[in-house]
Amino acid sequence: MGKLSLIVYISVAIVVLILISRTTTNKSHRGRHRRLKVRSNFTFTAPGDNHHLHDRVTVAAFDPLVAEIERKREDKQWEHHYLQVHHPESIHSTSSESPEPEWEDFMNAEDYLNDEEKFNVTNRLVLLFPNVDVEPADGYVTERELTLWNLKQSQKEVLHRTEREMEVHDKNKDGFVSLAEYEPPSWVVDSDNYSFGYEMGWWKQDHFNASDIDGDGRLNITEFNDFLHPSDTKNPKLLLWLCKEEIRERDSDKDGKVNFKEFYHGIFDLVRAYNQGGHHDYSHESADEAPAKTLFDELDKDGDGYLSDSELLPIIGKLHPSERYYAKQQSEYIMLQADTDQDGRLTLTEMIENPYVFYSAVFDDEEDEDYDYHDEFR
Repeated sequence: MGKLSLIVYISVAIVVLILISRTTTNKSHRGRHRRLKVRSNFTFTAPGDNHHLHDRVTVAAFDPLVAEIERKREDKQWEHHYLQVHHPESIHSTSSESPEPEWEDFMNAEDYLNDEEKFNVTNRLVLLFPNVDVEPADGYVTERELTLWNLKQSQKEVLHRTEREMEVHDKNKDGFVSLAEYEPPSWVVDSDNYSFGYEMGWWKQDHFNASDIDGDGRLNITEFNDFLHPSDTKNPKLLLWLCKEEIRERDSDKDGKVNFKEFYHGIFDLVRAYNQGGHHDYSHESADEAPAKTLFDELDKDGDGYLSDSELLPIIGKLHPSERYYAKQQSEYIMLQADTDQDGRLTLTEMIENPYVFYSAVFDDEEDEDYDYHDEFR
C-alpha cells in the first residue's frame, strides 16, 4: 500500500510540474519576486512575560528545512545573549575582531532560500505534500491534517527551546532541573516586586511544584517543558496553578475570588478574543454585558457570585491559548488563501499555485509599499 501511494504521488507530481512549467510565464501572481526572509522567534523575555498569549505571533515554519535554518539563527542569538548576561568578558574580548559574526551566515541563509536552483518552493511542496496528507492519504490536505502538521512543527520548536534552556539550568548534568539549580530570567531578577511575572509567581516555588508531576523535587525534560510553557500542559496541577494566577491578577479587591466586575473587565475580553480568532475589541458596550453575565453564571457552579480558581478551569485554555490554537489559526488562514475551489481541502496543484501562502502567509489584508505579505507565518 505504501509503494502504491508513493507511485501515485510521483505520477501526480510529474503531471503537475509539467502543467505548471507550461503556464509559469502567465502566472505573475505566483510572486517569484517576493524575497523570503530568515526569521527568528527568539526574544529576550521569558514565557511568563507573554502571559496574554493572544498578542503572541510566533508560528513555526511550515517547511522543516526552513525551520532548521531558523533554529540555527535563533540558537546563535540565544548564545550571544547568554554570553552577554553570564560571561560578558568573552563578548568584550572578541568584539573588536567580529562584533556580529553570525550576520553573514544569516544573509547566506536568505540567499539560499531565494535561490530557485538550491531551494525551489514548488519542489519543496511536492516533497512535503505526502507528509501532510496522512489521515487518510487520499491526495487531499484537509484543515485538520494541516493543523496537525503545523502543530507538529510548533511542538518541535518549543521542545528545542526547552532543551536549550535545560542545558543551562541543569548544573550537575543529571537530566533534571531542581528549584535550587533554576535561575530566574534576568527580567525577573532586575525587576521590582510589582512587575508582572515576579509578583504573580511565574518563577516561584508554587509554579515549580505544580510542574513537578511526580513530586520528586526536580523537573525532567517533559516537566520542565510544561514549566516553561504552561499553556500547553495536560498536567492538572499546573492548569489549576494557572487558574490561581489568573485569580490573583484579576482580584483587584484582594478577597481571593473574582466577582463579575473583575471578570467582565479582563477575563471576558480574553475569552471573547479567543472566540473571535484573536481579534481584540476592548470596548464595553451594554450589549456585551449579557453574554459576559451568561458565561459568568455558567462558571459560578456554587452560585455565590464569585469565581474561584477551580471554577475558571473550563476556560483556562482560552485565557492561555495553546500551540494547537495557533496551529489551527494558521491552517484556517492557509485554507482561506489557497483553497481555490473552496471545497474545504487542498490539492497539490492548489498548494503549488499558492506557494507563498505556506512560506510567507499573513493574517490581514494590509499591504506594504514593497511587499504584499508579512513574514510572520511560513
